[in-house]
Amino acid sequence: MIAAPPTGFHGPIKRSVTIAGHQTSISLEPVFWAALESAAAGHALPLNALIAQIDAIRIRADAPPNLASALRSWLFSNMDENYSQ
Repeated sequence: MIAAPPTGFHGPIKRSVTIAGHQTSISLEPVFWAALESAAAGHALPLNALIAQIDAIRIRADAPPNLASALRSWLFSNMDENYSQ
């Protein structure tokens, strides 16, 4: 049988970030914010800079998803890299 996460389930938290000189709000669950902060540290980038880089990749896609979805997808596809530090 599977178990709940050790810290329980939590809904999204909205944060404001600055991307390309303008503020935008992103709603993500705490586990994703923590993973982004860890990935930013691992890449020696400020959190806003990592998000801006992911956003730049996202907007070049044929059918760009919303930013929160792109961040979750990027984190999931880079799990090995992000969590091996």
